[in-house]
Amino acid sequence: MAEQYMVGVLGGVIASLLGFVFLYRNSLIRFRGLRKLNRAASMDFPKRNSVNKTGKSEGVGTTDIIIVGAGVAGAALAYSLGKDGRQVRVIERDLNAPNRMAGESLTPGGYLKLIELGLEDCVDEIDAQQLLGYTLYKDGKEARVSFPLEKFQSHVAGRTFHNGRFIQRLRKKVASLHNVSLEQGTVTSLIEENGIVKGVHYKNGSGKLLTTYAPLTIVCDGCFSNLRRSLCYPKVDIPSNFVGLTLTNCNLPKENYGAIILANPSPIVFYQISSTEIRCMVNVPSEKLPSVSNGEMACYLKTQVAPKVLPELYDSFISAIEKKGNIRIAPNKIMAAAPHLTPGALLIGDALNMRHAITGGGMTVALSDVVILRDLLRPLHDLSDASPISKYLESFYTLRKPMSSTINILANVLQKIFSASSNPAMENLQHTFLGYLRLGGMFSYGASAMLCGLCPSPLSLAFHFFSIAIYGVGRLLLPFPSPRRLWDGAKLLWVASSILLPYIYSEGTRQMFFPLTVPAYYRTPPENKDKKNFMH
Repeated sequence: MAEQYMVGVLGGVIASLLGFVFLYRNSLIRFRGLRKLNRAASMDFPKRNSVNKTGKSEGVGTTDIIIVGAGVAGAALAYSLGKDGRQVRVIERDLNAPNRMAGESLTPGGYLKLIELGLEDCVDEIDAQQLLGYTLYKDGKEARVSFPLEKFQSHVAGRTFHNGRFIQRLRKKVASLHNVSLEQGTVTSLIEENGIVKGVHYKNGSGKLLTTYAPLTIVCDGCFSNLRRSLCYPKVDIPSNFVGLTLTNCNLPKENYGAIILANPSPIVFYQISSTEIRCMVNVPSEKLPSVSNGEMACYLKTQVAPKVLPELYDSFISAIEKKGNIRIAPNKIMAAAPHLTPGALLIGDALNMRHAITGGGMTVALSDVVILRDLLRPLHDLSDASPISKYLESFYTLRKPMSSTINILANVLQKIFSASSNPAMENLQHTFLGYLRLGGMFSYGASAMLCGLCPSPLSLAFHFFSIAIYGVGRLLLPFPSPRRLWDGAKLLWVASSILLPYIYSEGTRQMFFPLTVPAYYRTPPENKDKKNFMH
């Protein structure tokens, strides 16, 4: 252990020296970005939005902003814009409580975003459970990852809950605002004229086809979006599926801590979703997914997965498999954000960007997007001039990168590291990662801060992966380098790079590491038309 610690310290020192300039530069970038947003957010905003009185209904609309979808992103955005005085129409396909496994884990970083939006009470009265970290298990060894919450008040922590209960609390808050209309309907298409989105066509609950107009339409209709092709270049990858079970009559080994078992053939995740229920998620590669209907999945879970489950959870795991209708499957979708500018419309949430669900960071990214977009929209008194507003809002896609790219890459990389492999280098990478976390101190602190959304920094992410690589190579070379050990170290570096670099590329190297070189970063709110006319 002493040798491993010395290697870790050496790796940390070297990585620190190489990363110092970059981390300082990143702090400067974040400071400038936040100052820009705070300056915009502090501007006065009228209770009613100005309209372009051209006499054409397409240019006026029946509301200020249309929001498609009332999930986490849509409902939170509708509430925040409504509180700012906007007239908002929200169209949601189904206003009943969702019954899904996704969106059950909110990181501490996501909870802080809820506080910024005034929505922190939405985790109350739904039997939500505090989440303080995770314990990782492999080959009889464990590594605890605690979220760095020492500087926060006691109520600041992660939360796990039933997704449907949380969504309904958000929608209840939205419905409490008199200037926000929340209705059930299915948006069939965007209304586009001369390259500008003017509104949407949708079918209401009775199937009647309706049309509504607004100068800005924000699409956040989730991972199964039928509108994203009009607003981005979607490239969806489904590397695996989560096979979900609900366990009862059992407790996790450590209270308020989730559990992740790095098992062969599949990593297994456990976390509390109520005071009496534990969610179990088994990550199964898409090409190896057994059928549920013919009993193959139940057999797979009993024979291949159950022997790897923690002893205190084993009996409840078997009972959950045998319970009729308890086995559910959710695809793990990965899609990098690749929007194309469309005046009059904007894409956010899972409709824009998805990452593997193993770290539970999706809602944190969505809520962070809502905070950024709310602050960008606050100084805009008039939304009717679509083209300059579209150019101004282009900065949203760069300003969101610190949070989104950090959580996206971390989730996508970890799902590959955690997945079983016949490649010895991948096995070495798993042991390296766990050993790095067991070092504690700055090593596990930084990793857990990124995992829980408290350190949204791509440069910190690169810094820690570089430190892990140095630690892993040093671990392989001890006690004395040999040709075989040098070769193993080279393979570990190659495998680690082949996992990390493609995800960095897909997220956008320039926007992640050099945002100051992106012209959209410096965009300022367009001048108010009424103000211009008055001055002339």
